[in-house]
Amino acid sequence: MQVNSEQIPAEDVTNQPQPTQAQGARRSKARSAVVGLSASDLEKAAALRRMKRLALSLLIVMAVIFLFAFALQKQYPWLEYVRAAAEGGMVGALADWFAVTALFRYPMGLKIPHTAIIPRRKDQIGESLSDFVESNFLSQEVVQDKLVSIDIARKAGAWLSAPGGAERVAKEGGAMIRGAFTVLNDDDVQAVIEGLVRKHLLTPPWGPPVGRMAERIFADGHHHKLVDLLVDRAADWVDANHNTVNRLVSDRSPVWVPTFVDGMVGDKVYVELLKFVRAVQNDPNHQVRQSIDSYLTDLAQDLQHDPAMIERAEAIKAQILGDPEVRELASRTWGTVKTALLTAVDDPNSELSQRFKGAVRDFGSRLVNDDELAGKVNAWIGDAAGYLVNTYRSDIAGVISDTVARWDAEETSQKIELQVGKDLQYIRINGTVVGALAGLLIFTVAHLLFG
Repeated sequence: MQVNSEQIPAEDVTNQPQPTQAQGARRSKARSAVVGLSASDLEKAAALRRMKRLALSLLIVMAVIFLFAFALQKQYPWLEYVRAAAEGGMVGALADWFAVTALFRYPMGLKIPHTAIIPRRKDQIGESLSDFVESNFLSQEVVQDKLVSIDIARKAGAWLSAPGGAERVAKEGGAMIRGAFTVLNDDDVQAVIEGLVRKHLLTPPWGPPVGRMAERIFADGHHHKLVDLLVDRAADWVDANHNTVNRLVSDRSPVWVPTFVDGMVGDKVYVELLKFVRAVQNDPNHQVRQSIDSYLTDLAQDLQHDPAMIERAEAIKAQILGDPEVRELASRTWGTVKTALLTAVDDPNSELSQRFKGAVRDFGSRLVNDDELAGKVNAWIGDAAGYLVNTYRSDIAGVISDTVARWDAEETSQKIELQVGKDLQYIRINGTVVGALAGLLIFTVAHLLFG
């Protein structure tokens, strides 16, 4: 508990021996341990004590002057003016001491009404301060005007485009990614991926969407290149496999057919087959191509509307992606993503890191140079801040009243006195001076009027 210098007799204040440096340090540590003050608060407390001693010294000086003037005023009539000034100074000093002290504690321990205002009414003061902050500071207009004057977008852009800005963002982003991977459980993530695959890939039927996509592809003729490739490969195969065609014909002819006949038939089959393939290859409107287009178009329609075809597509899907395959897909996906990201963020020279830093610098430059983009970003920030203020202003301001309510009454009084007590002591000093001047003026006017 802080000691009030007014409660110490004058001789105790003036006649106490000065502590050595070591003793002063020990007392400072003891005071800090008792009240839990920081180093800054200890400095303020020391300044407050000095100001209290100064104000008390002025009161004592006025009292001494009053005693001497009162005792000698009959011998020296001019001392009546000095006595009046000292008397007014004492009255002013005592009145202001009472007023200042009444804010923080009971004067001389006497429970006089309307004193110790802060300890007794700390909760109401906290609520009033909370309402004041909420009404005058936490308003959408005030916050948005402040953000507009700051121009956050361009300041952020200048920082991002400056050397080190993008590197700092990449470093902090990498730390966040590593922290997230440390917290996340691989089995849980794989379960989420598996659930997404089942929901968006396995549960919906494949036939209709595949049919619609195929219909658009076939209608635009994008499949013709694939058909051309297949026909070209078929023509190349036939051209390079004359002997294979002859052998196939010979293997399937009756045993009683002479060999030279098999050769003649094989050559004929080979020539006709090659002519047929070449015709298909060279004619974009060949009947075979049209038959392929018709078949593919019908297949696309059946995938969309034929229940039997849709059922076949579902059976194929079940064969391709069963439970083991889905789990393996989820495991591989998460493992690949995790390994790639960790490798990239751990290497500042990786392609991902370089691209990310380049994107950050480019975005910062655009914020600085693009007025439209900067205006949009500032507007987004202002709208977001306005929403947060309008939604949570009471909760934010409530921190003040809740914090003050948790404080001990004596602790609250001490905290406030440390902040403003030094300035309040000037009131006592000014009261002493003004009181002395007022007393002198009143006595002079009365003496001139009444003699």
